[in-house]
Amino acid sequence: MLPQEILSLLTLFCVFRASVSVLDEDDDYDLMYVNLDNEIEGPVLGTEETVSCDCQREHTEWDKLFIMLENSQMKENMMLQAMDETLKVDLQTLKAELSQLTTNLAATFATAVEKATSHIVSQVEQALVRNSDQAEEVKRLHESEQGKVLEHILLLSHNVSSRLGQLESAWLRTSEVEAQETAIQQDKFSPTRGDNLILNSLWKELQQTRAELKASQKWAAQHLLPAGCETAILFPMRSKKIFGSVHPTAGMTLRSFTACIWIKVTEALDKTIVFSYGTKLNPYEIQLYLSRESAVLVVGGDQHKLAVKNVVVPGKWVHLCGAWSSENGSASLWVNGELAATALDIADAHTIPDGGILQIGQEKNGCCVGGGFDEALAFSGKLTGFNMWDRVLSAKEIAAQSGEDVCSIRGNIIGWGVTEVLPYGGAQYIS
Repeated sequence: MLPQEILSLLTLFCVFRASVSVLDEDDDYDLMYVNLDNEIEGPVLGTEETVSCDCQREHTEWDKLFIMLENSQMKENMMLQAMDETLKVDLQTLKAELSQLTTNLAATFATAVEKATSHIVSQVEQALVRNSDQAEEVKRLHESEQGKVLEHILLLSHNVSSRLGQLESAWLRTSEVEAQETAIQQDKFSPTRGDNLILNSLWKELQQTRAELKASQKWAAQHLLPAGCETAILFPMRSKKIFGSVHPTAGMTLRSFTACIWIKVTEALDKTIVFSYGTKLNPYEIQLYLSRESAVLVVGGDQHKLAVKNVVVPGKWVHLCGAWSSENGSASLWVNGELAATALDIADAHTIPDGGILQIGQEKNGCCVGGGFDEALAFSGKLTGFNMWDRVLSAKEIAAQSGEDVCSIRGNIIGWGVTEVLPYGGAQYIS
């Protein structure tokens, strides 16, 4: 506490100087008092009692000095106490200001870090989205180019197969002609042993080439979409969450219809839904479903149905059309453009009401609490070219549905590529 000691010494020095000046002033005061007494002659001697009283005794120089020292010490203590309090208040104020500054800096730093982090995350997400879009675009281009190459290969294989068939037929005809020649002509013109070996080798090579072409055609047919169809919907597995929602272009109040679709099923169970239309009163107004190798058309309820057997092959594209008219309840099923089954009295005089739900790959039934989907009814595989008309098509029109450029023909109720078809739960468009 060196500053405090110096302050004390300075205070004592000042007090000492003040005491000396006071003593000088007291001397002057005494002289004046003496001179005043000398001027007054003889008056009041009775003042001795007052002078002799101790309570009226004046302070000596030393008393005054000590009083001044005590006052100085008190002032010094008061000043020190005031300085301590001032310092404490200043320290508390400074501490509060520093705390507030630290809080403000921490908040500013946290806000800046949060903004920077948010900006970085946003940039990373944008970069990921761009990369994902680019990858999807590259994938689509690659699949499109691959499809074109496969179509070209398939066309070439058909041409080569046709040429090989013609060559084989010509070779067989030549062999038959040579076999019918006379013995003399055979002796004169018959091929040598080496020629026979060459012909046998060529025959084996032709047979092997034909087998390879058939295998390549089968592989291409499994991997390509039907001719003219650029997109399909993939149902990767059976699931009660996977389906497609169809929003018809026109109303569904129907007294007749024709519905056509291309399908390639992975596996068909006892009832595998291809498409289904139903209302709250009747969830089975229109249905086309598979039952193992069979196809079944339902109109107006499960009691009104038409089935055709042995038409569905897992892993192979097949074109199905179902037609119905309320007049006489005539119904028909077509497979790959050819009539497969017909019947009468199928929901005759019935009118299919509007306001229902049309779905592909599932049916909205009463299997669950509040209605829902049944996993056992779900479709797995691919489908494309789903179209529906509000009339019964002619045999020529239905045959055209399974020919070349089939996906360019669209229905007026549902038109593939025009009507909104939304996949859910993992179903997705492929090309």
